[in-house]
Amino acid sequence: MKRLCFLSIVICLTLLLVACGQPPKMAEMNKPAPDFTLVDTKGRTWNLAELKGRVVFLNFWATWCPPCREEMPSMQEVHASLPEDKFTMLAVLSNDDPALADSLAAKIGATFPILIDPEGKVAKAYGLTGVPETCIIDKQGVLREKFIGPVPWNSLEALQMLRKYLAQ
Repeated sequence: MKRLCFLSIVICLTLLLVACGQPPKMAEMNKPAPDFTLVDTKGRTWNLAELKGRVVFLNFWATWCPPCREEMPSMQEVHASLPEDKFTMLAVLSNDDPALADSLAAKIGATFPILIDPEGKVAKAYGLTGVPETCIIDKQGVLREKFIGPVPWNSLEALQMLRKYLAQ
């Protein structure tokens, strides 16, 4: 009886470990950025792997977040000023209504794509702790920078950092 009980426990533990699997990989600095495919509010599909060869500015935000709304005009300035063929700005909506996001974007004149992450899988893969957060991915698809909190993206320091990656 003891032997049967022990064997049952071993089998159950083995099945539990197999069923749990390994946790998904989280983004790490100076390592390949986690790939994703998301659809924007206009219906276009975006895949990170297809953007290799460009610097990708990946911003996580929400309309209910005052610091997010504050940094958006500076993001639009950067989006408009850097070359489209070398730089892509993507704003990933976090826990929010896409219609509200489009309305806010229209008010401030934002023209960069707003991606919808309905289950928060991309946010989780990038280790999102809150909004706003921004990741800079180099032309080779490597995560090079992560900013937690709002940034004046049109500042000299921010533009120099982005141009450094564009020049590589």
